[in-house]
Amino acid sequence: MRSNIVLLCILFLSVVACDSKSVFDDYETVPEVWNKDKTISFKVSPPDSTKAYNLFVNLRNTNAYKYSNLFLIVEMNFPHGKSIVDTLEYKMAKPNGEFLGSGLSSVKENKLWYKEAVVFSETGEYTVNINHAMRENGAVNGIANLEGITDIGFRIEKTE
Repeated sequence: MRSNIVLLCILFLSVVACDSKSVFDDYETVPEVWNKDKTISFKVSPPDSTKAYNLFVNLRNTNAYKYSNLFLIVEMNFPHGKSIVDTLEYKMAKPNGEFLGSGLSSVKENKLWYKEAVVFSETGEYTVNINHAMRENGAVNGIANLEGITDIGFRIEKTE
């Protein structure tokens, strides 16, 4: 009995230690489709204004996602009014159509670089807004309802 408790403690500590870089990691579930006007928002209060952090956009997709890439517009709003907007493109599939990302089931999880070595110099709450900017080749208007994205996440990691 005692060895079982020790084994459980070791297992718990190893799981917690595996993600020791994480400072913030949150997801928002997307309903059946991700509407082009639906902004996914995360409010973040970084713990240390002197250290650098790596930022990621995380997402989960299913086989219903029918594109080989993904365009996102990511906006970071600073506590004192400054705003940075980036248009990002990510590769989502290999040339043969096989999805990138991790996962053994039909859901693939992708950890996509957003920014490297960011110092949150302003104290207070930051807001990160994420929208998709997908469109069909040759189309002027964006895809109204993007299928196959199930969750959008935002992650901050220590650089050490």
